[in-house]
Amino acid sequence: MPARIPRLLSALFICASLLAGQKAKAPVPAPKPQGPAVDAARLAALKARSIGPAVMGGRVSDLAADPVHPDTFYVGLATGGVWKTVNAGATFAPIFDKQSVASIGAVAVAPSDPKVVWVGTGEANDRNSSGWGDGVYRSTDAGATWTHVGLAHSKAIPRVVVSPKDPATAYVAVMGDLWTPGGERGLFKTTDGGKTWKAVLKAPGALDTRVGCGDVAMDPANPDTLYAALYARQRTPWSFTYGAAASDGQDVGGIYRSTDGGATWHKLTKGLPTLTGRIGLDVSRSNPKVVMAVVQSDQGGTAGIDDVLSKAGGVFRSEDGGESWTRMNALNPRPFYFSQIRIDPVNPQRVYVAGYMLHVSDDGGRTFREDLFKHVHPDCHALAFPKADPPKAEVPKAGEPAHPPVTSRLLLGTDGGVYQSYEAGQNWIHLDHLPAGEFYRITLDDSTPYRIAGGLQDNENWVGPSRTLSKEGIRNTDWTPIGGGDGFSCVFDPQDPNLLYAESQGGSLHRFNLRTGEFKPLQPSPAEGQPAFRFNWNAPLFGSRHDKGVLYLGGNRVFRLTDHGEKWTLISPDLSTQDPGKTTATGSGAETFGVVFALAESPARAGLLWAGTDDGKLWITEDDGAHWTDLTAHVPAPARGQWISRIEPGARDAKVAYLAVDAHRAGLYAPLVYRTADGGLTWQSLAANLPPDVPVKVVREDPANPDLLFAGTEAGLYASLDRGASWSKFGGLPPVAVDDIQIQPREHDLVLATHGRSLYVLDDIAPLEALTPETAAKPLDLFPVRPAEGSYLLNGWVESAGAGHYRGANPPEGALLTYWLRDLGDETPSLSIANAEGQPVATFTLPRTPGLGRVAWNLRPTGNLLTPYGGLGAHKFIPSGTYTATLTLGAAKAQQKFQVTIAPGIETR
Repeated sequence: MPARIPRLLSALFICASLLAGQKAKAPVPAPKPQGPAVDAARLAALKARSIGPAVMGGRVSDLAADPVHPDTFYVGLATGGVWKTVNAGATFAPIFDKQSVASIGAVAVAPSDPKVVWVGTGEANDRNSSGWGDGVYRSTDAGATWTHVGLAHSKAIPRVVVSPKDPATAYVAVMGDLWTPGGERGLFKTTDGGKTWKAVLKAPGALDTRVGCGDVAMDPANPDTLYAALYARQRTPWSFTYGAAASDGQDVGGIYRSTDGGATWHKLTKGLPTLTGRIGLDVSRSNPKVVMAVVQSDQGGTAGIDDVLSKAGGVFRSEDGGESWTRMNALNPRPFYFSQIRIDPVNPQRVYVAGYMLHVSDDGGRTFREDLFKHVHPDCHALAFPKADPPKAEVPKAGEPAHPPVTSRLLLGTDGGVYQSYEAGQNWIHLDHLPAGEFYRITLDDSTPYRIAGGLQDNENWVGPSRTLSKEGIRNTDWTPIGGGDGFSCVFDPQDPNLLYAESQGGSLHRFNLRTGEFKPLQPSPAEGQPAFRFNWNAPLFGSRHDKGVLYLGGNRVFRLTDHGEKWTLISPDLSTQDPGKTTATGSGAETFGVVFALAESPARAGLLWAGTDDGKLWITEDDGAHWTDLTAHVPAPARGQWISRIEPGARDAKVAYLAVDAHRAGLYAPLVYRTADGGLTWQSLAANLPPDVPVKVVREDPANPDLLFAGTEAGLYASLDRGASWSKFGGLPPVAVDDIQIQPREHDLVLATHGRSLYVLDDIAPLEALTPETAAKPLDLFPVRPAEGSYLLNGWVESAGAGHYRGANPPEGALLTYWLRDLGDETPSLSIANAEGQPVATFTLPRTPGLGRVAWNLRPTGNLLTPYGGLGAHKFIPSGTYTATLTLGAAKAQQKFQVTIAPGIETR
């Protein structure tokens, strides 16, 4: 019998079964969850460690300098919260992590009181991957604490300006939801620190549901004079529209001026173009009559993504406070992503325009040069001028006249992090110790220590260690770039540890050799004259766990690659809805639509693949793509037609799968997560007590315990021990988007890819896997301990490299002991460790906190068992051998034996 006949018979049987299921509509009951419901407080001891990397930075949306203390400034990250430095960038600290969101649009420090800091949440750079916010926050203690002060439905805030006379008076530009109409839009004002707000500028009538305020600037000499720009824009998954096209053909955008603190406004038109889109504004600090704008305009036609010159828009200058304008230059790079213009504080002729690079003019905007942009990551979004030393006069080139002084100290925010210059931009220092990477996907290998590979927004694909054998921690230099533009999925070759497969935007697959540096493009392409393949910006890619060496790649069709990616075959038809009205848009490829976004292989059965598309189609094949069954009609109603973000096949049961659906692009922010136990015929919602307005991006089933689930959401990580019946916030992460979750099976480590705070590792979740209802019912329990190794980790030059050198956290040295305490009563718990002879070597008094607890023992005697006089040395390890840990609470006890191995040649006690 030919090999494919059994597979065909199996496929026919599957189809018949599915049809029968459709007619009967009799759901297969899900097995009753066995795990306990445990609240977040009882899981709080298990915290993930931040490992970076920081070498590639992350997207910066705004920078704000303290007007009094020149070495203090704030960094607003597009998806990573707010960070602060008080030492000119030598070190940074996150100061916004206790709030509910991590997407930042604007940061402002009150000029009259630097302790008052305002934050507008929600990135306003209009990307398809932009986060969103929940309004305005205010601090009166320089960021130590925050108060939410309103505009909860604003979604995206590009600018906050504060009155130089009153720290309680501020103006907030609100662009509104990027994806759907409604919510708050326009320019808002408060005079009481955010207790009340008034919309002082908005579009007329019903247009205020689609037109927002894109920027606002204040006259530094007269805070009642303001300039604001109205701007309409809207994304769909397949398009981006702006200006009149987004506001019923009405040209309501443009620059407006108020001279009475926002009470009345006048649209400025003299010398300005019509059909405007996004506009950036600035007012000269040294000559407030000088106002400048970078203006997007479609008057005369549009321009492509690589054309930085506008036909009617560009750089405009007014020298009479906005009454009249002169077009100085056609420069207007990619407006929806940039549109930032800044005038030097001491020299109104020095002008900067942010774009793919930093453009600078010394003649008021007539001409621009790019020679200041050296050794800096592209895509510039923010430029700030901290209070600095006296201005610097640039040395002119031979034959040129002398230039007037300019501000010497600059701060620049790009897609690659924060840069600082003390030479007016001639040279830049990359402040590469902010772990702000925006990871999309990660994968792990089985090396020791295991490696992590993944891709980041605009920052390539990288590979690095989960830990290092060094007290230096995990350094930026421990990470190796493996190519790409925007980075996405990576795969380790199962035969050759030096080979990795990595992907960039639009399915641009390549193979990289770590040993030789060879880069080989591998993206499948159709023959000339054939229909083009379509790939999402973030196309799914993975290596088969059943057929080593096989790769699967998802586009509008599914591809199976072999021979180190050199050969490929199509194993599916077009799996999208094939809607001709939602065709591929021009530009970067970010709007390519109607493609497979979620693609996964069953760990339990070879040949079983699941595919989900961005337009709501759900498919299954059980014969490696020979036949596909459309399950779309069975998708639960709230998720039907929505973006399928991830599919997680069950690790043990081939009929089990989990579905994560992200519908925020349709204005639905609710968590949509489901489980099937019958191959996709019926689904049960697992949303339970997840936050009602936070989409789920990924769900992962633990391979050792099917009742243990992890959910990565737009605002952090959640865990469920009862198969989704209840969820608890978990891991101690900030409220950052968790885009991917992987579990290293040998180490039982949980590895998390965040879109804004790089990578985290939660070491040894085996105790969580073992937390059964029986265990939770006990008064106490001590979980098995991983074998522990002792060695003197290497020291190196980083120990003397200064505080500004980034060090990702290694796991704690020695043994990791995890315990459970149900209730404490009046007793104080303790943990003791004894050697094989029963002699105590360590004792710990434990915190009086019920739930899971964890102690890291460094394999040395604890201080209460040592004497400072003539002892054997507190620094020495205990000998190799078997040790017994005993957990005690009153009369109750629990014990575990574990093995300790000290590296050969090390002197022990």
